[in-house]
Formats: sequence, C-alpha cells, structure tokens
Amino acid sequence: MAPDPTPDDNLVTLSISPETVCYIIVKARARDAKDAVTDPDPGSDGPDDGMLEVLEDHPDDPVDQELAGAIAALNEDQQIDLVTLAWLGRGDEDISTWNALRAEAAASRDVSAARYLMGMPLMGDYLEEGLTRLGYSCANVEFGRL
Repeated sequence: MAPDPTPDDNLVTLSISPETVCYIIVKARARDAKDAVTDPDPGSDGPDDGMLEVLEDHPDDPVDQELAGAIAALNEDQQIDLVTLAWLGRGDEDISTWNALRAEAAASRDVSAARYLMGMPLMGDYLEEGLTRLGYSCANVEFGRL
C-alpha cells in the first residue's frame, strides 16, 4: 500500500507496516464494540441465546486475545511506533515532532505495549488518525495478505 503523498513524506519512516496497523485497528474496533456482560452464566448454547454472548465483553474474549497477541508479536521498534502513532492520532503532538514523540514512547516502556494500548479508550480511532496524518489509509488494505 503506497501512502498518499504529503509534504512530509521523508519526515517519518515507520518500522511497522501500515497494513499491520490497520489489522490492529480492526481488532481494536471489534473490541470497542463489545457491550457489558448481561448474563455471566447463560447455561445454554449460543444459538439458543441469539448469539448475544459474542457481543459481550467476557474476560476470555478471543478478540482481546487476538489484539493482545498481535501487539505482543511486534518487535520493540514496531511497538514503539504503534504507541507513537496512537499519541500522534490523539493529538499529543504533530508530525514535525515525530522523533521526539517516539523517543518519549521508547523511554516510557514501563508496561507492555499491549496492556497500555488496550487500556486506551478509542485506540483504533487514534491509530487510524495517526496513520492518516502520515499519509496512509486503511481503505484498500487486504488482510489475507498479512
């Protein structure tokens, strides 16, 4: 996926592919769509309950496991870029301060990137906005090729 041209094309080089970030965005949004658990022990199977359980935020939810696993599988530089993208998308700084923001993200690695990012409300939105600010889009990403 080639980025859309921006005036700052040569300012930032990501160590994480935009396609991987887009995959994490999709997983983060699936996680954000979960609702509170209404029946912690339904006592029947999914089809009998109208499959409502898949929309609830259970502790053993596979979406959480997939999201945490995708972030944990990244190397340290990729995790730092992911946190930096989230901060950029959140509006903490602008693209001209990418290196300083990235250095701050690298220095503040006192918890796992997965735990930190998954605790961030609107993580998917922030990551997408960060990518957009760098000139990338998730619009045409094909996840079968990851």
